[in-house]
Amino acid sequence: MRRRGFTLVEVVITVAIFTLVMYAVFKGIETFYSYNAYSIAQAHQVDHARRGMEILVRDMREMTYADDGAFPLVVTEPHRIAFYSDIDRDDSVEYVEYALSGTTITKEIFGATGTPPTYATTSESTHILSRYVQNIVQGTSTFIYYTQEGLPASTSTPVTDIAYIRTQIVVNIDQLRDPGQFMLRSSSALRNLKEGL
Repeated sequence: MRRRGFTLVEVVITVAIFTLVMYAVFKGIETFYSYNAYSIAQAHQVDHARRGMEILVRDMREMTYADDGAFPLVVTEPHRIAFYSDIDRDDSVEYVEYALSGTTITKEIFGATGTPPTYATTSESTHILSRYVQNIVQGTSTFIYYTQEGLPASTSTPVTDIAYIRTQIVVNIDQLRDPGQFMLRSSSALRNLKEGL
């Protein structure tokens, strides 16, 4: 009985084809996971920004006069806002500052001490609310201010005339890749400052 097997050429061709097929399969899997990792990272940052936006809007809605009697709203810049608010509901009003620096939005808290109360010049705590914020890169304001009449406030508008604040955050971890940017928007009427309440 004669046995017949593969020739050396057939074995080499079979191994080469198998290697090419496996390379294509592994490359496809790698690309799939790489794309999904980016999508998951983008979704995580959007969720992180959404939670930060909720905190920011809640703090703005609770804006109130400072323990020393100062007006609630202090700074009204396109990428920075500062105000007084009882953010921890302990009957002591804190000075809170939100600012976009580069691509990171931070929240700084300054407490009051003493009688009469004075506010600290260094923050008690700093929290990162969102990363990968592209507002400055895209020339989009983070905070937009409006008067009681609903007109956009200018840089010369007194803080006492501002009644409504719109906030928008553009999140994108990589501007050159899809799924692309995600914009979060919210707004807040300064309800504790309304007259006649």
